[in-house]
Amino acid sequence: MAKEHRYTARLTWTGGAKGPVRDYAGYSRDYSVEIPGKPPLTGSADPLFKGDPALHNPEDLLVAALSSCHMLTYLAECARARIEVLSYSDEASGVMVLSGGGGRFTGVTLRPRVAIAPGGDLAKARALHRNAHAQCFIANSVNFPVENDPQVVEAEAEA
Repeated sequence: MAKEHRYTARLTWTGGAKGPVRDYAGYSRDYSVEIPGKPPLTGSADPLFKGDPALHNPEDLLVAALSSCHMLTYLAECARARIEVLSYSDEASGVMVLSGGGGRFTGVTLRPRVAIAPGGDLAKARALHRNAHAQCFIANSVNFPVENDPQVVEAEAEA
């Protein structure tokens, strides 16, 4: 039987302190997100939509959510397979297309770069990216393709 997990977030438009919404160009897009037991997150719209470029925006956070979900799932898979991961980084990118007053993401590409301990099973470490992708909660929840272009290398043995 499936287990249900619930998540909550309280979003507050903080831009109102800078003035009311009167016209599209003139209001602040700033907001705060509070999740119980965690530090608040301050965000805004993408600069394309007149947001503050110094703050996180929903589009950035979507790409980051996909990247971090894949990483956490991959690391769990490696731990179960007894593959010692020494480093992991990702240069993720997404494409959003605007059309008819709205828009949508058409794809995200993850580019994980992983180093495993010398003598580790490179083929297995590479294959586990497929497992991680298939099991990633966030990738399974979006309606656009999430591509993976992983690179797994064996770390240099220390002399």
